[in-house]
Amino acid sequence: MSTSTEAPPLTFPKTPVPPNGPNPLGEGKKIKTAAALVIGDEILNGKTKDTNSNFFAKYCFELGIELKRIEVIADDEDEIVEAARRMVKNYDFVITTGGIGPTHDDITYASIAKAFNQPLKYDEETLKRLTAHASRRPDIQNQTPEQKVARERMALFPENAEVIFVGEDIWVPVCRLEGKLCIFPGIPSLFQRLLAGLTPYLPLPDTRPFRYLIHTSLPESSIAPYLTTLHERLKPEKIRVGSYPLLRLGVTVSLIGEDEARIREIGEEVVREVQGKVVDQTDATGTPKPV
Repeated sequence: MSTSTEAPPLTFPKTPVPPNGPNPLGEGKKIKTAAALVIGDEILNGKTKDTNSNFFAKYCFELGIELKRIEVIADDEDEIVEAARRMVKNYDFVITTGGIGPTHDDITYASIAKAFNQPLKYDEETLKRLTAHASRRPDIQNQTPEQKVARERMALFPENAEVIFVGEDIWVPVCRLEGKLCIFPGIPSLFQRLLAGLTPYLPLPDTRPFRYLIHTSLPESSIAPYLTTLHERLKPEKIRVGSYPLLRLGVTVSLIGEDEARIREIGEEVVREVQGKVVDQTDATGTPKPV
């Protein structure tokens, strides 16, 4: 009786994280603001639901980065060029998702290259990893020359891009330009893994925000005057007050700031004033969960 042995999984070395390497934003600078550019006709015509921007918003919040803008644009070179230039000018950390596959409408790499006046160039290490990955795929091994050219377009990057390999089992790198703009695939599972893997390569803020949630069954109009006064009172402390109604389920009040002790102190006041209770994160229906 013969037995077959499966080939071991492919692994690739990650790009080393320099302990005291050059800061992509400049010496001593940290990421404070971020923006997301979601690229794809399929998002705009409703074929595909965008979940990447929501994941990125949570990622930024947890790391103390203020996400200032999310845009969804078509697979259009002029739109990509304009948005990329504008966002890099205005924000510290910019991501793009989508448009880096092998087909005619995957134009993100080429458009970003044009935005920053760079030619395209094949990255040899990415080609090497892509070829190794393809060798494990019988459906890819017998591709025609034209199909091979299409596949290798996924390794054709802006010439001066920083190519960062963030996962040992992922051949796809993250390309970073201008020290700020990072190019990601649109596939949610891959996007999430690459974004998480990129974290050690980012000059992150030193502080993290704290969020405190209070739920009340009172109508939002009944608590609006108090929240307006509270908002004005807390402005100098940079504590943000939010109010989020749930259909027929009351209102969740949000307090966000860096001083956890102070946020909890204010939270006790809010609980009394709105006749509410402290809650944890919401479930899939939006229903608040008591702590």
